This record gives sequence, C-alpha cells and structure tokens, in this order.
Amino acid sequence: MLYIAICDDDEKTVQTFESRVMAFLKTNNIIAKIETYTNSRMFQYDIQEGKFFDLVLCDIEMPDIDGMKLSAYIKKLLPNVFIILITSHLKYAIDAFELSIFRYIPKNSLDIRLEHALRDAVNMIQLQSDQYYMIKMPSRIEKIQYHRILYIQRDGKNAVITLVDGTSTKVRKSLSQVYNELNSEDFIYVDRGDIVNLSHIIGIREGIVDLGNGIRIPASHAKLEYIKERLNDFWGEQI
Repeated sequence: MLYIAICDDDEKTVQTFESRVMAFLKTNNIIAKIETYTNSRMFQYDIQEGKFFDLVLCDIEMPDIDGMKLSAYIKKLLPNVFIILITSHLKYAIDAFELSIFRYIPKNSLDIRLEHALRDAVNMIQLQSDQYYMIKMPSRIEKIQYHRILYIQRDGKNAVITLVDGTSTKVRKSLSQVYNELNSEDFIYVDRGDIVNLSHIIGIREGIVDLGNGIRIPASHAKLEYIKERLNDFWGEQI
C-alpha cells in the first residue's frame, strides 16, 4: 500500500488533486491511502508526530508555511519521500531542484504532466520497496521495507525494529542475526545494542546520533569516528 498526502490551502484544489490521483490509482490497480490537508501547519505537525508518506503533492503558495519550506522540513524527517510541487510561478523551479524535489509541475501544465509524474513516482517507490526485511514467525509473516526502518535495538534475546511512523515490532532473534540478514550498508551499529538506518540520521552532536522527532541515540565513543566516516560517505552518495 502507498501512503499519499495532498496539501493545498484551497479546498476545491485539494478535491481536484485527490480525484485525479484516485483516478490514476484506479486505472493502474494501485492500492493507496490518501490523506488531504488544507492547512500546511497541520500537515507539518502530523509529519513531526511521525506520520509516514511515500508521496506528497503540495502547492507552493500557501499561508502559514509555504510549500518550499514545508518540503525542506519533510525531507529532514522523511528523506526518501517523493515530493511533487505544483505552482503558478516559474520562479520557484530552481529552488525546487535544489531541494531534490521529485517533480515540479506548473498549474497550466497539470493535465499533461501530473499523470506522468505520478507514474514515475510510483515506479520509483516500487523499486525502493524491493529492499525489505522479512519476518517469518510461527504466529506471523511480515515484510518491512528498508527505508521505513528507523532503528533497531536489542531487548534481551530479542531485537525490536522501530519504524519511521513510530510503530515497532519485536523479532525473536539476536541483534547481530538481524543485522546479518539485512545485509545492507545502509545500516550501522552505533553501539553494541543499537543499529540505525543511515538514511534517517540528520546529524551527530556530542556523541549523540540525531534521528529527528526528538529521537537521539548515544553512540559508542569507540565507534564515533567510524560512524561519521560512514555518514559522510552516505551523504556524498546522495548528492
């Protein structure tokens, strides 16, 4: 399932965007949950509280928080989100590029470009979804996409996987076993009992790994320089 947000201060515009997105989803047999916002601050608050989205459609010209500032904020907490910005003014195009916005669509080209942008975004999201951690237990089978994993902590003989939406799931495996099964350089030990997803680190301050949303995990002093090197390498690959 895809999680999609639409934000515009005009109710009619939101309804128009929603109907077009729903038509695209129906035509392509895609299951998704759509949430709409007419208040950019409310949208920002939901992101701050840990709400997760794969795709965001957002107007630029809005009161309170405009689409450019909102996009920059969202990217800090959801670095893998795909953002489509829609506006009447071409002057924002360069700034949108600098923010790594997935698509910038002028309103006068909406009929032509929106469907193409949605199709490209969905294809990219599905490519991301190919990387996942599979939990197979007698009581359940669960597939967790890598980009949704925030951090993993040891809990006795178990490992607890915490996701970007704040939910968590316990696995009856050791932390080292989970790490080996992930088999991805996107994850790193910050100490013996904590693994974090590099893509969600927004900074390291005074030996503390900052994952945003007030989540801060102490790093082992012995691992600190290695963590910084890995983070610098990761950020360099994303530029």
